[in-house]
Amino acid sequence: MTAYSRREFGKIALAGLAIPRITVAATSTINGVHLGAQTYSFRDLPRTPGTTDGIDVVINAMTECGLTECELFSPQLEPAFSAGRGERGAPPSPEAIKARDDLRRWRVETPLDHFREVKKRFDAAGITIHAFCCNMNNSFTGAEIDRGFEIGKALGATILTSSTTLDVARRIAPIADKHQMVIGMHGHSNVSDPNEFATPESFANAMKMSKSFKVNLDIGHFAAADFDPVAYIKEHHADISNLHLKDRKKHQGDNTPWGQGETPIREVLQLLKKERWPIPAYIEYEYRGQGTPVDEVRKCYEYAKQALT
Repeated sequence: MTAYSRREFGKIALAGLAIPRITVAATSTINGVHLGAQTYSFRDLPRTPGTTDGIDVVINAMTECGLTECELFSPQLEPAFSAGRGERGAPPSPEAIKARDDLRRWRVETPLDHFREVKKRFDAAGITIHAFCCNMNNSFTGAEIDRGFEIGKALGATILTSSTTLDVARRIAPIADKHQMVIGMHGHSNVSDPNEFATPESFANAMKMSKSFKVNLDIGHFAAADFDPVAYIKEHHADISNLHLKDRKKHQGDNTPWGQGETPIREVLQLLKKERWPIPAYIEYEYRGQGTPVDEVRKCYEYAKQALT
């Protein structure tokens, strides 16, 4: 258990559900700490019928939660090309190959004005796209990697983030330097694969590749890998682009409702508040909640606000 007991978290949960669904708040910066959401949190919300992207769904969810800052998850602004169903472990089907090619073409060829219009939709709702999450893997061409930075800039993002690997990071480095844009490498908890971002050493190795590389520290995954998020942030705060907030148990334990795991969420938020480090802290909802994604993100937001009082 971290700072709050299960009973206390339950009270917070009820408080979160009691929030009226009103227009977006003036700001979700609490006592100097920039709180927001990784919009991956809303991945299970269905897209509006007849639309080609999930942006309005994301904006509505952010508004209902009262959050004014986000890290936009790229699939939510991309068309959903159908890939069909294939057997696990089998080579990709012709349908899957076509879907991948269609998505690549959409990314590279869609006019940047389209993404500027997306930014206007967020601006009109009072929501800042601080970061653009583009998960670059081995399938990405150089043109796709380059386009990720161009899209991020058109969206008004200050930084990019990416769940990627060290070998792909080597390909990203010169392109990030060309664009002179920070990209935060997102860590998970897979410490058994040296190509994965999970250990302090893996982050250090990436930052040697490029001055544009920073750390998108997921404190839940970091704790699950048996590292200390508070100690790491104290030592490396200048190298951190943003945080993902979630609660997990140590020793590769499960995601849990906030306050039921072993991730020092409250201590991390109090550290940001005390030191006034400009590190945004974004809710990433991954545990199995009892309510909708909006309900659960609101609970997490209430938890974070109470942790900062």
